[in-house]
Amino acid sequence: MTQGPFALELPFTGRWLVQNSPASRVPSHGTALFGTAHAIDFVPVDAEGRSAPRTLAGRFATERPETFIGFGRPLLAPAPGEVVIAHDGEPDHGARRGLVASVWYALTQASRVREGAAAVAGNHVVIRSRGSLVLLAHLRSGSVRVRAGDEVRAGDPVGECGNSGNSTEPHLHVQVSDSVARDGQGIPLVFLRPGGEPWVPRNGEIVEV
Repeated sequence: MTQGPFALELPFTGRWLVQNSPASRVPSHGTALFGTAHAIDFVPVDAEGRSAPRTLAGRFATERPETFIGFGRPLLAPAPGEVVIAHDGEPDHGARRGLVASVWYALTQASRVREGAAAVAGNHVVIRSRGSLVLLAHLRSGSVRVRAGDEVRAGDPVGECGNSGNSTEPHLHVQVSDSVARDGQGIPLVFLRPGGEPWVPRNGEIVEV
């Protein structure tokens, strides 16, 4: 297992809002299952910080993922290595930002956890890099561009931002762990600024590349 924080390149371009950051709490997602203890989420947003326009219908019902600014945005390998998992075929479901839809989704979360990694991560790519596993999750259905056994370099395209798996709106989940199984152990991560300085973005921070 890698000792100390694992350094990653940012796996995207554009404007992204940070959520569920390990800079704010650990475990960042409220659980350590599936190696998520130090995971971080990035939501694509516009110049006003919105992932999609707010509508009256969206307060009560699901929203089409295609209406979100980041749906289909290219995702890049954040580290060099070998692709060990390239899972595709999970559907992109409706986004759930409203209170009613969010409550229903929270009540069904336990069932997705019981179903395993694919139900939680949705379409995802796992890269073995420097002895650890780097996971990019919730990719758009049909967008995965790599296969298990492929060698990738940091910056290579691997897929697109989607809303598959345990996701309430299109976003990217990034983690480093020793395994993506239920008992996987999360590994602290840092990202490299353009000048090479390591940092972990905090909740609410806008990252722009």
